[in-house]
Amino acid sequence: MAHTYESIEVGDSHEWTRVVTKEHVQKFAEITGDDNPLHVDEEYAAEHSRFGRPIAHGVLLLGLISKVLGRDFPGHGSIAVGISCRFLRPVPIGSEVRVQIKVSEKIEDQKHVKVRTYIYRDDQMVVGGEGRVIPPSEEEGEPVMPGSE
Repeated sequence: MAHTYESIEVGDSHEWTRVVTKEHVQKFAEITGDDNPLHVDEEYAAEHSRFGRPIAHGVLLLGLISKVLGRDFPGHGSIAVGISCRFLRPVPIGSEVRVQIKVSEKIEDQKHVKVRTYIYRDDQMVVGGEGRVIPPSEEEGEPVMPGSE
Protein backbone atom coordinates (compact mmCIF):
# COMPACT_ATOMS: atom_id res chain seq x y z
CA MET A 1 0.00 0.00 0.00
CA ALA A 2 1.29 3.44 -0.91
CA HIS A 3 1.76 6.11 1.72
CA THR A 4 -0.06 9.37 1.01
CA TYR A 5 1.03 12.88 1.97
CA GLU A 6 -1.52 12.81 4.77
CA SER A 7 -0.30 9.50 6.21
CA ILE A 8 3.42 10.33 6.10
CA GLU A 9 5.07 11.84 9.19
CA VAL A 10 8.48 13.48 9.60
CA GLY A 11 10.77 10.75 10.93
CA ASP A 12 9.09 7.90 9.03
CA SER A 13 11.60 5.61 7.36
CA HIS A 14 11.88 2.57 5.16
CA GLU A 15 14.74 0.15 4.41
CA TRP A 16 15.34 -2.40 1.66
CA THR A 17 18.32 -4.64 0.96
CA ARG A 18 19.67 -5.99 -2.31
CA VAL A 19 22.75 -7.81 -3.52
CA VAL A 20 24.31 -5.98 -6.47
CA THR A 21 25.23 -8.76 -8.87
CA LYS A 22 27.50 -8.98 -11.89
CA GLU A 23 24.34 -9.45 -13.99
CA HIS A 24 22.82 -6.21 -12.66
CA VAL A 25 25.97 -4.29 -13.54
CA GLN A 26 26.24 -5.91 -16.99
CA LYS A 27 22.59 -5.13 -17.83
CA PHE A 28 23.05 -1.54 -16.64
CA ALA A 29 26.16 -1.21 -18.83
CA GLU A 30 24.27 -2.58 -21.84
CA ILE A 31 21.26 -0.29 -21.32
CA THR A 32 23.27 2.89 -20.73
CA GLY A 33 26.32 2.19 -22.87
CA ASP A 34 28.55 2.84 -19.83
CA ASP A 35 30.86 -0.15 -20.25
CA ASN A 36 33.77 1.40 -18.35
CA PRO A 37 36.08 -1.57 -17.62
CA LEU A 38 36.16 -0.55 -13.92
CA HIS A 39 32.61 -1.91 -13.83
CA VAL A 40 32.55 -4.81 -16.30
CA ASP A 41 36.08 -6.22 -16.73
CA GLU A 42 37.42 -8.18 -13.75
CA GLU A 43 40.96 -8.44 -15.12
CA TYR A 44 41.18 -4.74 -15.96
CA ALA A 45 39.72 -3.70 -12.59
CA ALA A 46 42.11 -5.99 -10.71
CA GLU A 47 45.12 -4.60 -12.55
CA HIS A 48 44.26 -0.91 -13.09
CA SER A 49 41.70 0.09 -10.44
CA ARG A 50 42.46 1.43 -7.00
CA PHE A 51 39.64 -0.87 -5.80
CA GLY A 52 41.19 -4.09 -7.14
CA ARG A 53 37.91 -5.45 -8.46
CA PRO A 54 34.86 -4.32 -10.44
CA ILE A 55 32.50 -1.88 -8.74
CA ALA A 56 28.86 -0.96 -9.35
CA HIS A 57 27.99 2.19 -11.29
CA GLY A 58 27.01 5.02 -8.96
CA VAL A 59 23.93 5.78 -11.03
CA LEU A 60 22.84 2.12 -10.77
CA LEU A 61 22.80 2.68 -7.00
CA LEU A 62 20.64 5.78 -7.52
CA GLY A 63 18.25 3.49 -9.37
CA LEU A 64 17.85 1.46 -6.18
CA ILE A 65 16.82 4.64 -4.35
CA SER A 66 14.36 5.37 -7.15
CA LYS A 67 12.93 1.85 -6.79
CA VAL A 68 12.30 2.33 -3.08
CA LEU A 69 10.67 5.74 -3.59
CA GLY A 70 8.47 4.55 -6.44
CA ARG A 71 7.57 1.04 -5.30
CA ASP A 72 7.97 0.88 -1.52
CA PHE A 73 7.96 4.23 0.26
CA PRO A 74 6.00 6.36 -0.41
CA GLY A 75 5.20 3.75 -3.07
CA HIS A 76 3.05 3.33 -6.18
CA GLY A 77 2.01 6.65 -7.68
CA SER A 78 4.91 8.61 -6.17
CA ILE A 79 6.70 11.10 -8.38
CA ALA A 80 10.36 11.83 -7.69
CA VAL A 81 10.92 15.55 -8.21
CA GLY A 82 14.64 15.32 -7.53
CA ILE A 83 17.37 13.15 -6.05
CA SER A 84 20.78 14.55 -5.17
CA CYS A 85 23.58 12.51 -3.65
CA ARG A 86 27.27 11.94 -3.13
CA PHE A 87 29.06 8.69 -3.85
CA LEU A 88 31.17 8.17 -0.75
CA ARG A 89 32.62 4.67 -1.15
CA PRO A 90 32.77 2.04 -3.89
CA VAL A 91 30.35 -0.89 -3.95
CA PRO A 92 32.13 -4.01 -5.21
CA ILE A 93 30.04 -6.36 -7.33
CA GLY A 94 28.49 -9.05 -5.13
CA SER A 95 27.96 -6.67 -2.20
CA GLU A 96 24.74 -6.51 -0.24
CA VAL A 97 23.53 -2.94 0.15
CA ARG A 98 20.83 -1.46 2.37
CA VAL A 99 18.81 1.46 1.03
CA GLN A 100 17.31 3.71 3.69
CA ILE A 101 14.82 6.53 3.19
CA LYS A 102 13.97 8.93 6.05
CA VAL A 103 11.33 11.65 5.88
CA SER A 104 12.93 14.95 6.87
CA GLU A 105 10.25 17.52 5.98
CA LYS A 106 6.71 17.93 4.67
CA ILE A 107 6.00 20.90 2.41
CA GLU A 108 2.33 21.64 2.95
CA ASP A 109 1.71 24.18 0.17
CA GLN A 110 2.98 21.78 -2.53
CA LYS A 111 2.18 18.46 -0.81
CA HIS A 112 5.80 17.42 -1.36
CA VAL A 113 7.94 15.38 1.02
CA LYS A 114 11.68 15.83 1.51
CA VAL A 115 13.63 12.69 2.33
CA ARG A 116 17.17 11.84 3.28
CA THR A 117 18.52 9.00 1.14
CA TYR A 118 21.24 6.62 2.23
CA ILE A 119 22.83 3.44 0.97
CA TYR A 120 24.97 1.33 3.31
CA ARG A 121 27.36 -1.54 2.71
CA ASP A 122 28.69 -3.38 5.76
CA ASP A 123 27.15 -0.64 7.92
CA GLN A 124 29.24 2.04 6.18
CA MET A 125 27.48 4.73 4.19
CA VAL A 126 28.38 4.45 0.51
CA VAL A 127 25.81 6.94 -0.85
CA GLY A 128 24.25 9.86 1.00
CA GLY A 129 21.87 12.51 -0.21
CA GLU A 130 18.38 13.84 -0.32
CA GLY A 131 15.31 13.71 -2.46
CA ARG A 132 11.97 15.32 -2.93
CA VAL A 133 8.85 13.36 -3.86
CA ILE A 134 5.18 13.91 -4.46
CA PRO A 135 3.43 11.04 -2.68
CA PRO A 136 0.33 9.52 -4.24
CA SER A 137 -3.05 10.96 -3.31
CA GLU A 138 -5.85 8.96 -1.71
CA GLU A 139 -7.71 8.80 -5.06
CA GLU A 140 -4.84 7.20 -6.98
CA GLY A 141 -4.94 3.87 -5.14
CA GLU A 142 -2.95 0.82 -6.17
CA PRO A 143 -2.18 0.43 -9.87
CA VAL A 144 -3.17 -2.68 -11.77
CA MET A 145 0.00 -4.33 -13.00
CA PRO A 146 -0.02 -5.81 -16.52
CA GLY A 147 -0.98 -9.47 -16.40
CA SER A 148 -2.45 -9.30 -12.89
CA GLU A 149 -6.07 -8.73 -13.92
